[in-house]
Amino acid sequence: MIVKISDPSEKQRIARTILEALTDWFEVKESREKYIAESAGQLFIAAKEEDKYVGFLCLKETGRETVELAVMGVLKEFHRKGIGKALFEAARAAAKEAGYSFMQVKTVRMGMYEDYDRTNLFYISCGFKEFEVIPELWGEENPCQIYVMAL
Repeated sequence: MIVKISDPSEKQRIARTILEALTDWFEVKESREKYIAESAGQLFIAAKEEDKYVGFLCLKETGRETVELAVMGVLKEFHRKGIGKALFEAARAAAKEAGYSFMQVKTVRMGMYEDYDRTNLFYISCGFKEFEVIPELWGEENPCQIYVMAL
């Protein structure tokens, strides 16, 4: 079940539980803590299986017309079950409803790490298009790939 969460402390609790279980992608504690802190003020969509939250996605405004998929996580044992796609579709609908024209997402460039290659393929399957790579944003070892889509 996909639900919109409005309570800031519940957003942070869900984000913490999921991100701390996904250290392959969210290894740096400071970055993880920033995502958790910022989630309180962002549009927050969660996936729930029975009584357990298994995934979430946050959107943040980056311009009058643009929203960013700021952070997304699905517990590893729930990968490849359609949960990420369902979260994304709910986020895209919410962004369109809010009047945004574009969505962007940042990740590590394809070809750097196998786990991130799967992430890139997921975003491409959702309809994102390659926009730009900014190597210096996160460092040469983690070149930042930006994807965009029109809503």
